Amino acid sequence: MIAAKPPKAKKCLNAACAAKFIPQRLGQKVCSPACGLAIKDVNQERARKSLAAIGRKELRAAKERVKTRADHMREAQIVFNEWIRLRDATLPCVSCGRHHEGQYHAGHYRTVGANPELRFEPLNVHKQCAPCNNHKSGDIVNYRITLVARIGAAKVEWLEGPHEPKRYTIEDLKAIKAEYRAKIRALKGEAA
Repeated sequence: MIAAKPPKAKKCLNAACAAKFIPQRLGQKVCSPACGLAIKDVNQERARKSLAAIGRKELRAAKERVKTRADHMREAQIVFNEWIRLRDATLPCVSCGRHHEGQYHAGHYRTVGANPELRFEPLNVHKQCAPCNNHKSGDIVNYRITLVARIGAAKVEWLEGPHEPKRYTIEDLKAIKAEYRAKIRALKGEAA
């Protein structure tokens, strides 16, 4: 029978002591209870930070559990819109054709209210300046002219045609959010 190796001597974590000792139990870091009490403040701070991190994880998980479908829809839309603005970053506004320093939106050709099934369709959404999107209701006439030039008449006719209604589930929305986050990372990686 093979004999077990004797435990190795460890150095006490108390800097004032620094004695060598043979641990009596698993995870023992100090040579005596007195040394343990001497470094208790260091351990308390580490334990406090660990408990705070656990608390934050639990809070994040609890918030995720109580999210509604509308919350997931809003988050997915934000990520999708960011991807649209990054995808079209070098292009001018789809409606007016201007480059300017103002705010840009992800403007839908077919509105989300009228065609919710096209909400996350990349062919239906392009970078649009805030004045065109907000004040000119999307400037659809000029939007369509530019859209035909960008994606072709057949695809524009497809967008304008009838579509099957789509009801996004929470799982669908999580998948959409994850997909477009990955695409955003890829676009930012190419730009860097």
